[in-house]
Amino acid sequence: MTPAHPSHRLAYDDASTPQEMSADCRAAGANLHLQKAARAAVSPAPSIHFDDYPREVAKRDIRISDAAARIANALHLHLD
Repeated sequence: MTPAHPSHRLAYDDASTPQEMSADCRAAGANLHLQKAARAAVSPAPSIHFDDYPREVAKRDIRISDAAARIANALHLHLD
């Protein structure tokens, strides 16, 4: 059997030193906002009761273009 070429790596070889991998993990953890996710996970769920949201939310207007109206009329879909 011939020895592996030095540039070939085995699948279980570490790509970096333990210090570099540890620093990578700390940077990834900082970017994942784990503390914020942990707080959200244990906070109470928002209420689903209507009385807790007394304000009325207006529905947005839907505009129908002239082209859409022509297509709808041609298909006998009345969008008025």
